Amino acid sequence: MLLLLLLQVSVSCLWLGRSEVVTSFESSCPQFFFRETPPGEALEPKRAAWICQRYKNQYYFATLYDRNRRIPVYSAYLYQPGPGKRPKTWLVEPQLMGPTYPKTMEREWTLLNDFSGSLEKLRKSQAILQDYKNLTGLNRGHLNPSSHHHDFSSRMATFTLTNIVPQDEKLNGGAWKNYEQQTMMRRTQGCNTTYVIVGAVPGNNYIAKGRVNKPSHIWSSACCEVDANHRKAWAVIAENDKNKVQLLTLGQLEDVLTQLYGGDQVSLFDRACPRE
Repeated sequence: MLLLLLLQVSVSCLWLGRSEVVTSFESSCPQFFFRETPPGEALEPKRAAWICQRYKNQYYFATLYDRNRRIPVYSAYLYQPGPGKRPKTWLVEPQLMGPTYPKTMEREWTLLNDFSGSLEKLRKSQAILQDYKNLTGLNRGHLNPSSHHHDFSSRMATFTLTNIVPQDEKLNGGAWKNYEQQTMMRRTQGCNTTYVIVGAVPGNNYIAKGRVNKPSHIWSSACCEVDANHRKAWAVIAENDKNKVQLLTLGQLEDVLTQLYGGDQVSLFDRACPRE
């Protein structure tokens, strides 16, 4: 009887500890990855945070976050575009501050005033709105873009600073925007389900007095399931100071990222997704 009680308490503690910031994507929000297989360890930073991005008690995408550089490494989602307004409110991730904070993303003001969070603790845990003020030649660049989602809540979920990097403003509003809105639409013709992983390669420069890294490159990859037996894939990469996007195969992007990171071979999707 005592053993059963201890088991019940243990299970309860695990459930209560289940949060936005998780220990792995495989066990918490694997649905955003092709065949529930996240990228390998080659992209993981020294102080990583695995975030199942949760808004109003629903998961919308997954983000691997670099706590030291205060930028996302990548965001993974399903491509499901639809009409609708672009949100304007920016959110932060409470659980990067600690497990006692809310499990769903919140506005800075709400977190600081309604949940007794401190600005200093928030600043230490992640990028904040102040970091992105008074930028020159850069703006807040989504990895997972709001336009790739079908309703207001899913678009709102992308407006978290854990999904944002300092991006060259000409690239963000030019060639990258064209890829997100035009190329993706063409490439996904005939796809039943399209899995997307968009990432940022850390650079040597920072904004906000050294707080937030400016990536050297922005990249995107997609694996499309046409049917049970047919898949196709594509990828792009852009230097984060030029208004130019290079179209690649998935295999080419993985090789380029392996060189840029200087470590183990990068693998973004399960091997069943074509590399050529």
